Amino acid sequence: MSSSPIKMVIDPITRVAGHLGLTATVDPNTRQVINNEAYTYVTMFRGFEVFLRGRQPPDAIHITSRSCGVCGAAHANGSTRANDMALGAVPYPLGVVLRNMAYAMTDIIYDHSIILNVLEGPDFSAQVFQNYYPSCWQAAQQTKAEYTDIHGFNTIADIMTALNPFAGSLWVDAVKAQILAREAGVLIYGRHSHPPMLIPGGIGTDLSVGESLFVQYMYRLTTLTAWVKMLIASWMDLANFLIDNCDYENQGLTYAQPTYISGFGWESPELYSSLGESYEEIYGNIDSLSNTASEGPQTVFRPTIVRNGELLSKSFIDLNVAQLEFVNSSFYHNWAKITSPFTETDPAGNKLAWGLTASDGTPLYMYHPWNKTTIPNPMAPNFLEKYSWDAEPRLVWKDGTMWAYETGPWARLHAVAHFHPNSPIVKNGKISITLPAINDIPSWLPSGTMQEWTVEWEPPDKSTTLSRILGRAVDSAVAIFVAWENLEYGLELFMKNQTSPKTSRPWKQPSFSLGVGQFEVPRGTVRHWMVVSNYTIANYQYHAPTTANVSPRDNNCNGPWCINGQAIGPFEMSVINTKIMEEVPPSQWVGYDFGRAIRSFDPCLVCAAHFEIKGLNKKIEQLITPVCNT
Repeated sequence: MSSSPIKMVIDPITRVAGHLGLTATVDPNTRQVINNEAYTYVTMFRGFEVFLRGRQPPDAIHITSRSCGVCGAAHANGSTRANDMALGAVPYPLGVVLRNMAYAMTDIIYDHSIILNVLEGPDFSAQVFQNYYPSCWQAAQQTKAEYTDIHGFNTIADIMTALNPFAGSLWVDAVKAQILAREAGVLIYGRHSHPPMLIPGGIGTDLSVGESLFVQYMYRLTTLTAWVKMLIASWMDLANFLIDNCDYENQGLTYAQPTYISGFGWESPELYSSLGESYEEIYGNIDSLSNTASEGPQTVFRPTIVRNGELLSKSFIDLNVAQLEFVNSSFYHNWAKITSPFTETDPAGNKLAWGLTASDGTPLYMYHPWNKTTIPNPMAPNFLEKYSWDAEPRLVWKDGTMWAYETGPWARLHAVAHFHPNSPIVKNGKISITLPAINDIPSWLPSGTMQEWTVEWEPPDKSTTLSRILGRAVDSAVAIFVAWENLEYGLELFMKNQTSPKTSRPWKQPSFSLGVGQFEVPRGTVRHWMVVSNYTIANYQYHAPTTANVSPRDNNCNGPWCINGQAIGPFEMSVINTKIMEEVPPSQWVGYDFGRAIRSFDPCLVCAAHFEIKGLNKKIEQLITPVCNT
């Protein structure tokens, strides 16, 4: 057996959005990473936060949306909520309904379908397993699928064959499904990616033919309901097989105990529309979204902070106060000692970072995103110093402890199942969603998808490759549930006032205000922070879910969850805890298991790194033109 460590470099990692690389040192005998030497790094910088300064606040909705064309409305929605707060305007209930309906389609159903079957799916395809995992492939040929009556596949091998790129039926059907999802969302958004209809305080959708809009949306939702049954049933069968037959249960583990955040997702239309008329009121009332509304859909996902298996808070305000961002291992200058803070407190008067101070005497509120200044510092990567364009999001608690964290569909589903029993998708500590019977389906869907099916899933306490994939599949059912609930309630609201349906309230132009949006999107919690001065953006910072998940390691960590005094991000931890299972000699290893672990997060590096300049003698000019007329 070989004894010399193998350095594996996968750069670029394909089938992800953006530029991502991995370097890992692997013991060929144990087939695992040695001494935690696994580094993931983002190799691009774009600088949206830099050129947002000086613009009018509503522009941020449409500019941050351009971060990515995959999750084409994720940042628009995060920014919209920050704008709602900063500009003191929230939509009427019908406006919230339309936001929920559109987002369920254009980003959740569309994105999850593509990620699971087109980007992640080929890792589990027959083509890969036949060549690199022959013993698993043989078992797959002999293992009957449990949910054959729904998805129509007889064996696990049939499911793997359906995931073959370009030719497999699940791959092809995902392309068909995402078209329907985007069409449904565009009925409301006007366009996807980058929806132009999202505005502070509401949505600009034309409802002059509103009844037709609802009917066309329902037509597509009906087919997508059947599709999601097939999607979930296929992945449940495949995941259960890999756990039982291929020793895959703990592959890609991030942390030994759950360590994550979750934000609001699918807000109650009635509660959100009643938050207030100023940034102080909206911020102060925002945790009321977790309450039970008197009528209409209830808020589905709620803010949650879990550290090392311990629930710390269920408060949006706590989650905001605790947010920090460092650049010790990132290609940026530290701004904390050369800039002045925009604010030391949140709108409720709470000290940011709990009023704590860093070991060098710097107030930690300087590292809160409201006070961060993005100053690029490009250099050659050095894994002992700086090696990524992604920054280092961290949480700090009242006792001074600090840690890295993850976010994603598994995290938000785990949060509501374990800590929010009044969420409408929770029953007896499990995710429980009944997908309705469908009377008519297209020929490309199996007849079993017409039957009613209650999807039940108890999110495990471990974030692994397969639990993250299953979380994404089950999250698709959540989006279908939300779409039906909001469709029915929206139609009810519209029929009450067809001649002049109200969706939006006028926003204000404050001399000073703060805004924050912490919103659940396909990859996890997106976070947007805005400081407004004289109705212009004085500072803007935002984190994609991937910003936290791909975070480089640093020494901003204290507590038993640290590894040799370091905070290590979820991507790197997932590789450290992955064993290479390829049934070929080490010289022929491709790194499929590492790739699966990372792709299970659905990475989006273009969102995480945020203007790439190539060549010499380039000039940057600042041209400010309002996107929204006021």
